Amino acid sequence: MVDDLARHGRPYERRRTPPEHVTGSSGPLLEAQCVGRTFGARVALIDIDLRVRAGDSVALVGPNGAGKSTLLSLLAGALSPTSGRLVHRGPGREIGWVPQRPAIYSRLSALENLEHFARLERVASPAERARRLLEIVEVSADPIAAGTLSSGNQQRLNLAIALLADPEVLLLDEPTASLDPRQRRRFWQLAHALPERGGAIVFATQHLVEVDEHASDVLLLEAGRSAFSGTVADWQSSAAIEGLR
Repeated sequence: MVDDLARHGRPYERRRTPPEHVTGSSGPLLEAQCVGRTFGARVALIDIDLRVRAGDSVALVGPNGAGKSTLLSLLAGALSPTSGRLVHRGPGREIGWVPQRPAIYSRLSALENLEHFARLERVASPAERARRLLEIVEVSADPIAAGTLSSGNQQRLNLAIALLADPEVLLLDEPTASLDPRQRRRFWQLAHALPERGGAIVFATQHLVEVDEHASDVLLLEAGRSAFSGTVADWQSSAAIEGLR
């Protein structure tokens, strides 16, 4: 295991700067206040406002390069904003993040990956938690390298890693892109369990049907700016949707 970690990097052990934590249970669980991000001379996001409340399922939509993944990286703490403020008002729980590409150790099995990250997160009974999550996401605990799993199974393993610390907000970057229809249905069943028990999810997607079926609110990004922000009902009657069809 040590050799594998040395050869293949540390996908989930990179330094993260979490959003500012504010005690108390009132207000949104997670909030971006006039957030901007630049990469040298390139402007990725400009003055983005987002409020994620308990029970929300927020869809981030927009063309490729609009800033969806950058915003999720900021909310996850993987990037720091160049301007503005990020605030997490949750009761001390974690923010789970499922990036677009699976971040796993390819030579470890699915079970070994989960047990490793469970120990990093200081999860109680890491072996038991790992096996339970594999059952939930329907990934085999057999001792085969995770790098040999199908892309769909790797993405579901990615989800299990994000769920290890029992987050109250789950960030999903085009999570169903590599899943077949059955796997997509199962994925959304798992994801919706979080808002149903008082948490929230924020997901980027290119599939407008996923917005209609799974979102309570929508943020449309265009060239790093907010072009629409509102409820899914307002989105469905808005002219903004026509540019994406």
